[in-house]
Amino acid sequence: MHRRNLLVLVLCQCVAVGGTILVITVGGIIGVALAPSAWLATLPVSLMVVGTALAAIPAAWVMSRIGRRLGFAAAALGGAAGALLCALALHQQSFLLFCCATLVIGAQIAFSQQYRFAAAESVSAAQAGRAISIVLVGAIGGAFLGPEIAARGAAPLAGTAWLGAFLVVAGLNLLAALLLLLLVEPPRHDSSLPSDAARPLGALLGQPLFVIAVLAGVVGQGTMTFIMTATPVSMHVVDGHGMAETSSVIRAHVLAMYLPSLVSAALIGWLGVVRLMIIGVLALLATLVVALQGQAFLHYWWALVLLGVGWNFLFVGGTSLLVASYRPAERFKAQAFNDFAVFSVAALASLLAGSVVVNFGWASVLWSSLPLLALMILGLVWLGRQAREPVAVGGSAETAER
Repeated sequence: MHRRNLLVLVLCQCVAVGGTILVITVGGIIGVALAPSAWLATLPVSLMVVGTALAAIPAAWVMSRIGRRLGFAAAALGGAAGALLCALALHQQSFLLFCCATLVIGAQIAFSQQYRFAAAESVSAAQAGRAISIVLVGAIGGAFLGPEIAARGAAPLAGTAWLGAFLVVAGLNLLAALLLLLLVEPPRHDSSLPSDAARPLGALLGQPLFVIAVLAGVVGQGTMTFIMTATPVSMHVVDGHGMAETSSVIRAHVLAMYLPSLVSAALIGWLGVVRLMIIGVLALLATLVVALQGQAFLHYWWALVLLGVGWNFLFVGGTSLLVASYRPAERFKAQAFNDFAVFSVAALASLLAGSVVVNFGWASVLWSSLPLLALMILGLVWLGRQAREPVAVGGSAETAER
């Protein structure tokens, strides 16, 4: 079961990330052309993240009722519909319709974000960290696919730039929907057993592992989204860098987000989850240092690479802690709360990014990221005082600490 599931999830992760990166790369630029005011330029990208936050809990509920296979396939069809709406919005030069379309794409992302949980459920507890990393590796293809579609799709189709790009993404999502029907559902757990009884959310929030797992996702995704959303506008619109250079930076960033997944599972075994997360925070701090040195192409490139690496270590570490902090019967509840918290903060960060970079400049974006990083450092210190280093990642909450 796990080989087929992992292969399907890797391929569909590639498609989902490719479509997401397309919106991130061109969404702000399209916004500048269509929005009634410059400060609304990044609203389409922000609404994609808002859509993810709003759909996080419904996505978990839907899959708890109809299963991963049908839930994921239906979401891919929704992603195709969102891409077609983007194409229609560009053809009609409608900013409002484009915003609605990216909101729909965001809802699809809420489902695809749970590919990593489906991967963990398809293998034994001891292999969960490796399965999570494998599925995230699938996004490497998306890192090439999204910017490539953006660069080639810039050529007008029917007189409209990027219309063809969104038509391509719609077709890829239709293929993904068919692939997802090949998933094998993981076995259901008997929640009537005392050892598998679901606890209330308050009990989960009382666990250091669960709290820090959620915090890692919030800080990693929030910081990454805030800086990444502002980057295309700052580079292309404010600093005048070309579209090819802007796409190159975004491509390097996304590769840096997912390439470390090739070794992150081994790093967890070698360093431990907490040390990996500490390195992630340090990489995010290094992002700010490099980016504050200037706004040449290489400053953006290195800063966004460090941003991607820092995100990966926090995201993989946080996800590994998360699946170790709940019982099988609690998985949808815990996953829904985690993704809602993570993408709510990311949505706020994305909404603020456009206004901050346009009105206050690139440096203000960077300095504004410090509070979240300080919060993560405090959280890791608190975890160190509450419990020893987590082990057996992917296991139950009862076996996650020694």
